Amino acid sequence: MAADPTGTASILLCDKPAGITSHDLVAQIRRERRGVKVGHAGTLDPFATGLMLILLGRATRLQRYLLGLPKTYRATARLGWRSTTGDPDGELTETGRAPAGLELPTGRVEQQVPMTAAVRVDGERLYRRAHRGEQIETPVREVMVHRAELLDADGRRAGYEIECSAGTYVRTLIETLGDAYCEQLRRIAIGPLRIEDAGTELEPAAALSFLDERALSEDEARRVGHGQRLAFDEPAPEANQAAAPLRLTLEGRLVAVAVREGDALRPEVVLA
Repeated sequence: MAADPTGTASILLCDKPAGITSHDLVAQIRRERRGVKVGHAGTLDPFATGLMLILLGRATRLQRYLLGLPKTYRATARLGWRSTTGDPDGELTETGRAPAGLELPTGRVEQQVPMTAAVRVDGERLYRRAHRGEQIETPVREVMVHRAELLDADGRRAGYEIECSAGTYVRTLIETLGDAYCEQLRRIAIGPLRIEDAGTELEPAAALSFLDERALSEDEARRVGHGQRLAFDEPAPEANQAAAPLRLTLEGRLVAVAVREGDALRPEVVLA
């Protein structure tokens, strides 16, 4: 599907190179798209490469639906070494001790947020404290590792493909091996969106194709555009299941994203 010709609501798939921050990439695109609001749906560490979703114009309102998508990575573990940050940007020490096994944990995993993370604790990002040499007790989070496939290993390095929930720290996962750190990290997918499509600019309806769609009449689209609710008579989800948001479209173009409330659909984010 082609991008919005006005450039006011689209999602740009970018391949972030190593050595720059996610903020640098966003700033570069902001300069290129002068006058257009620019945001993102998830960052990458400076040493990491791969897929980032850049939100343009009104599409910045859709961030909440993209942030929680599962991520897929290719990671290289350097064996017999340790890093103070779990990645090549930290202080490296060769131990010569190869891990006893190369299996990474899967399923529900508890991770302690690293000091190098962008998570805010007491109103300040952890990495800012780390840069000052501070050490504090960081939060513990439960993440889901759907798959951690060993691709290759030669005694010095091991390569993995890892599919995990949003918020998973891959370098922390690699550190569970013991004497190992994450030497290279590349994000190859965010939900159904793939690194092979980097450079593509998607309409919002295409970027949110993982959500169910409800096509609107012109009259319904006008009402939704003014924030009005629509009747919705489909069976409600089971009590233990949350109703997923729906794409509301007119002739294939995204008008709004709505959530179910009783027998009605309430527009949560309106684009048009």
